[in-house]
Amino acid sequence: MSEFFGDWHSWLVLLLAGFLPNEVWRLVGLWVGKRIDEKSEILVWVRAVATAILAGVIVQILIVPPGALGLVPPIIRYTSVAVGFVAYILARRSVVAGVLVGEIYVVVCTWLMT
Repeated sequence: MSEFFGDWHSWLVLLLAGFLPNEVWRLVGLWVGKRIDEKSEILVWVRAVATAILAGVIVQILIVPPGALGLVPPIIRYTSVAVGFVAYILARRSVVAGVLVGEIYVVVCTWLMT
């Protein structure tokens, strides 16, 4: 069994250098986060910045698609965003529904083109 897990020193290094520093910051975040009002100006700003960054990444992926997505015609990529957005609205603002419907649209349209 010790051969499978390897040397205990590597597990100790993994625990001390990888796990514990991350957990300390998570606990600090939880401790600080409990005291912040969800409707405070700073959190509204943080949400706005996060949304803007996400929108920028989505536009970049649409305009300059990476990897195999570059083989999908632009019209399919652009309409998949619209179809996904409609699904998001119709499913009572369900992000999962919007993403799944948009992905299914891209796959089906690309499959039908071949």
